[in-house]
Amino acid sequence: MRLRDRIRTPEGKSLYVRALFAKIADRYDFITVALSYGQDRRWKKRLIARASVVDGRRALDLATGTGDIAFALADRGARVVGLDITPRMIDLARAKPDARRAERAGPSSGSARFLVGDMIALPFADQVFDVVTTGYGLRNVPDLALAITEIHRVLRPGGQLLSLDFNRPSNPLVRSAYLSYLTAVGAALGWVLHRDPDTYRYIPASIRQYPGADALVRMLGDRGFSPAGYQRVLGGLMAIHHAVRS
Repeated sequence: MRLRDRIRTPEGKSLYVRALFAKIADRYDFITVALSYGQDRRWKKRLIARASVVDGRRALDLATGTGDIAFALADRGARVVGLDITPRMIDLARAKPDARRAERAGPSSGSARFLVGDMIALPFADQVFDVVTTGYGLRNVPDLALAITEIHRVLRPGGQLLSLDFNRPSNPLVRSAYLSYLTAVGAALGWVLHRDPDTYRYIPASIRQYPGADALVRMLGDRGFSPAGYQRVLGGLMAIHHAVRS
């Protein structure tokens, strides 16, 4: 079965994404740097700078991976929960020196803890977080509308959502060139690292199914976020969304 057919339905995408991220977890940090040509950390810093985090704020980092955004929020004084659906990602986050430092922090300092969970069924009460962040998370959920609804539910009124992700360019020529490039690079990395060229071909396949930055703004507005907008990154090939819960 072709990759695009395997992720066409929410059920198929859920199964595929779970297996994929379990497979790549130990190389995840390397891949995010390699595919962004070292720009990933700079983009995440831009996201965090827009979050207006102050000491004591409660933050939730979804699809936390190995915890880069969660640790950066904790460094700014936030009390952070990092959540990911892949147990191995959570193991790697907890094993980082940043995690041990966060555990030793005093009660007035930021902190970070990690747990396994699904962002379309968040294991939290209503209106408990001031900030929700995600890096490369919304594009990967099997049901984007449900994920947005869950994020809205756990945010307090006035709380912020910030998301960094690939965009789906609206210009057909730009989109075709962009996806062709990601397919070629992803196939090469997949073969070198896993002997499976489809491993990172998932990225362009997921972008083809993604509504794109403008459509995501409309979805956020329809589900109780106002204002909602985004900042173009890398000439619009990436985007940082920022929305406020009404």
